Order: sequence, then C-alpha cells, then structure tokens
Amino acid sequence: MTAGIVVFPGSNCDYDCHFVLTKILKVSAKYLWHKDTDLNGVDLVILPGGFSYGDYLRTGAIAKFSPIMTEVKRFAAQGGKVLGICNGFQTLTEAGLLPGALIRNKSLRFICKELFLRVENTDTPFTQLYTLNEIIQLPIAHTDGNYYADTETLKRLEGEGLIVFRYCNSSGDLTEESNPNGSLHYIAGIINEGRNVLGLMPHPERRVDPIVGGTGGARLFASVLNVEIPSLAEG
Repeated sequence: MTAGIVVFPGSNCDYDCHFVLTKILKVSAKYLWHKDTDLNGVDLVILPGGFSYGDYLRTGAIAKFSPIMTEVKRFAAQGGKVLGICNGFQTLTEAGLLPGALIRNKSLRFICKELFLRVENTDTPFTQLYTLNEIIQLPIAHTDGNYYADTETLKRLEGEGLIVFRYCNSSGDLTEESNPNGSLHYIAGIINEGRNVLGLMPHPERRVDPIVGGTGGARLFASVLNVEIPSLAEG
C-alpha cells in the first residue's frame, strides 16, 4: 500500500503524516505537489492540516481549485480512499467531496487542545480497528472547525450513519462543554455515502506513539491501510 500526501502552499502537517506512515507503520508514502496532475498510483490520498494558500477567502476555498484536486475527485469517484485532516477536511467540503461546511469556532478564537471523541461508526475502512462508542483522545488546532449543514443534510448524516466521530467528554457524554467549536450534532468527523472519503477536524497524526500521549490516532491510518500497528501501548 502506498499513500500520497498532498502538499499545498501553507500545509504544515504533511511531514507529520509522512512520519506516521513511513516511520511508525512502515508503509510507502510520497508527497504530491498541488500542481501535480497525476496521483502516481497511490492507494490512499491524504489532505493534511495547515493553512492552504494562507486560508484566503475561506479555509480550503482556493485549494479546491488546485490541479491535483481534479485527480483527487476522479480518484474518489472511482472508489479510491481519501482522508482529509483539519484543513484537509475543510478542503473536502469546499470541493464537494463531503457535505456541509466548516465555519468559525463559536468562540471566534483559535483553539489548540486535547479532547475526547466518541467513535460513532466502525463500519468504514478508516475505523475498523476501533470499537463502537469507544472514547479516544486526539488534539485539535483550528479556528474554523465548527461543522455546519442544513437540516436535511444533518438528517441524512444521522440516518445513514455517516457521522464517524463526535466530540464528547471523558465518559462519552455529549455536552456543551465538550463541544469545543460549536459543531452541530457534536460532529468531529464524517464520511461520504461510498465510505471512501473521510474528513475530521482532530489530528490523528499527532497521537501515534506513547511518547506523545498514545496511539489512538495510529489506528485510523492502520485501519485504512490494512496494516498492523507495531507493539506500542494503546491509548
């Protein structure tokens, strides 16, 4: 399995993803420049976090016009697996690969903190190594992470099991205090109807080794790449 990590001007989590894949999970990974027009035969495309094109206009609004995104859309339409993390999630919504939008946090401030997520769906390629309703900890770092969608879209997401992660407290309860950015329905991550395009605001690539607090994030990458995680303590 080979993963391709798209690098936009302003990406800053591309190296983190590359490290997880090559150093922790020992799989092949390559960088894909935003002007590329060929995915070079990768099995997974990752849109990493950061500030693509300086977040001008809106987060992800310019990135969606990059030449590489034409290929990403074609890849996804053919069933190829795509993972968007933070700014990558924002780009996926702007590009129409996922519904809804990520708007300004309810506090109108940048938030960088560890928080709890509840795993809502394990019937996806990205979450098969988790258990249903499992509580994991991942960090967030964003200003525009407030998930918004119209009533019909939210109803469809709920009814079709397309909500994959929700913000919660340490007991798994959905509370106002546990929802850091005001996301509707406590949404932290969603998947498309084909179950091959996942977007989430928290950063799984930052929780892949006990030395940085646990390996809960590594399981997401290991799930979609069908590889085992080295014998590291789970968390």
